Amino acid sequence: MDALVAQLKALAEPTRLRIVALLSRGELTVSELVQILGQSQPRVSRHLKLLTDAGLAERLPEGAYVFYRLTDAGGGRRFAQIAHDLLPEEDPVMTRDFSRLESIKQARAQAAQAYFESVAEDWDRIRSFHLADHEVEAAMRRLAGEGPFGLMIDVGVGTGRILELFSDRVDRGIGVDINHSMLNVARLNLEKAGLRHCSVRHADVGALPFENGVADLVTVHQVLHYLEDPALAVDECARVLKPGGNLLIVDFAPHQLETLREDHYHRRLGFSDEEMAGWIGQAGLELVEKAALHPEEPSGQLTMKIWVARQS
Repeated sequence: MDALVAQLKALAEPTRLRIVALLSRGELTVSELVQILGQSQPRVSRHLKLLTDAGLAERLPEGAYVFYRLTDAGGGRRFAQIAHDLLPEEDPVMTRDFSRLESIKQARAQAAQAYFESVAEDWDRIRSFHLADHEVEAAMRRLAGEGPFGLMIDVGVGTGRILELFSDRVDRGIGVDINHSMLNVARLNLEKAGLRHCSVRHADVGALPFENGVADLVTVHQVLHYLEDPALAVDECARVLKPGGNLLIVDFAPHQLETLREDHYHRRLGFSDEEMAGWIGQAGLELVEKAALHPEEPSGQLTMKIWVARQS
């Protein structure tokens, strides 16, 4: 009862109620909340501390940034969502807050889009700075299984390299990407490779253009760290998997290379096994294997993680 009373008290203040409503729509930094709420950073930080102490929000330090999100523990998210649902949609303050939130999200998306367009032709070379591609690709082929796979979906297709990697094991491969420049590069590469059974299409990872349970293999290679809501992407990948189908996620282990956020628009600086396992479990999948690929020269390179999840 004491915890519930503390949560009720935490919500019984207009600014904190606004913060909870905003966090119900995704993770935000203190500076982003300051922009939306129009209040000072010390004041916003104080409100966030009270929400965190009450078990409604949690603090996620990442390098020089700190993100906040609604907590999944102790019913905090459910209670916060109930409070959010009770807010009148026509409330002028909330309408303004959500409008500012959308502006921030659009600015993020535009910055990332501009970056992708500037590096589309050189994307594979940029990836090679992190870890040797052949090591990652060999591990992916080993962990995915021999197949054959009737339908493979590559989420965030980039240059089309992952479709090429598995082309000998799939009857049909489809890559999706939100960026038109990357799709153009992927199309050209697949044509050059003569892979007529592989194609690409424009789509958002949060709304994949496929029916439920159609894919034997779904790959997500170095994509999640760019996303606003990685858990949503995992859910969507799980939705399109057949029973017995595999989801192969490749991304960075947690790191502190802030330049990847500042210069390359990484939203997240890697993922822990615990965090990824939580998303996989929430999506109804079973985590069946994981691997860590460590660079021989740690300086300037990152550890790559591979998680394999299966649809029951």
